[in-house]
Amino acid sequence: ASMLHGNEEVVGTMTAGGTESVMLAVKAYRDRAKARKKKLKQPEMILPESAHVAFIKAAHYFNVKPVFIPLKEDFTVDVAEMEKRINKNTVLLVASAPNYPYGTIDPIAEIGRLALERGIPFHVDACLGGFLLPFLEKLGHKIPPFDFRVPGVTSISADVHKYGYAAKGASVVLYKNMDYLKHQFFVYTEWSGGVFASSGLLGTRPGGAIAAAWAAMNVMGEEGYKEQARKAMEVTAQIKEGIEKIPELEVLGNPPATVLRFVSTDSNVDIYAVGDVMEKYGWHVDRQQKPESLHIMVTPSHARVAKYYIRDLQEAIDYVRNHPNAKYDGGAALYGMIATVPLRGMIRKNVLKMMEDMYGKTGVIPSFEEEQKPDLATRLGTLYLRTRNGLKKFFGKV
Repeated sequence: ASMLHGNEEVVGTMTAGGTESVMLAVKAYRDRAKARKKKLKQPEMILPESAHVAFIKAAHYFNVKPVFIPLKEDFTVDVAEMEKRINKNTVLLVASAPNYPYGTIDPIAEIGRLALERGIPFHVDACLGGFLLPFLEKLGHKIPPFDFRVPGVTSISADVHKYGYAAKGASVVLYKNMDYLKHQFFVYTEWSGGVFASSGLLGTRPGGAIAAAWAAMNVMGEEGYKEQARKAMEVTAQIKEGIEKIPELEVLGNPPATVLRFVSTDSNVDIYAVGDVMEKYGWHVDRQQKPESLHIMVTPSHARVAKYYIRDLQEAIDYVRNHPNAKYDGGAALYGMIATVPLRGMIRKNVLKMMEDMYGKTGVIPSFEEEQKPDLATRLGTLYLRTRNGLKKFFGKV
């Protein structure tokens, strides 16, 4: 709480991860609104298109309608559009510091003013940046205020298992005061087993992860976090500079921290195919869509491999340029199909089947090796891409 400039009134709970922190906040604000508005039929939350998918999961679980707001050219949420979508059913405003897809920080101060004016709670998802941005600010980086210093912010989520360097399974959700947190609690008094009360989604919580988080924070201390933040930013700057020197690539936006997303600016270089080649070189590749892009989240440990990443990235681009059919093979075809085919229901059905296989009695782990015979979705995707590219070539446009 003190790290995020909270006063003595700030309260919160440990959770098993960022998703639980986000879900609990959505649940708390839904219940708070129901307690205050007796005729509330369909609670709504207003959030950027770039908000973490955990909010969508929470909306599904808790019957809260998500109202998505488009991003501006700098890949931050359009606050003017956000204001237009507020109505009597709005129970929550959401922003990210930073968001995962682009690494940009939404205009927290502007949204805070809007939240105050309209009397609506405002949650800042700092799961990614909660244990990084405060120390970047102390190091002199220009980080806009995003925490409890901003009037209007009523809650913040921050993952200890990201830049807090704790073991997986440790996050925190904080509220401005108990008037908000109390709506997160679940209490039931009529159970034959006795009175039951729970602060989060889980009944029995993983104590090991909480103990590990406590140990990590005590070992690191403020100076330790500042040093790791410094190293992370140095290697991020090195990688960003390397990407920007490659003519075929462009970093989207101007992310202030350690998350980068880049696209291909050359129609002859398919970015997903580049990702496939990078994987053959041994890199773990995070592919994203809308737009088709690759994504990295940098930590201090990447300092020893940053120059090799840039070297391999250039080689991958050269390979893809010299092998135009690479976009039709393996993961490139699969991800290209997912990103462009309008039949999203088909994609969902295939992913659902994959989950059923993984968690069923056979426990089949999906393989995306090239020697595997492509499934129907991949074949359809390849056909779609070839047809689309053929039309582009013939007509000059789709």
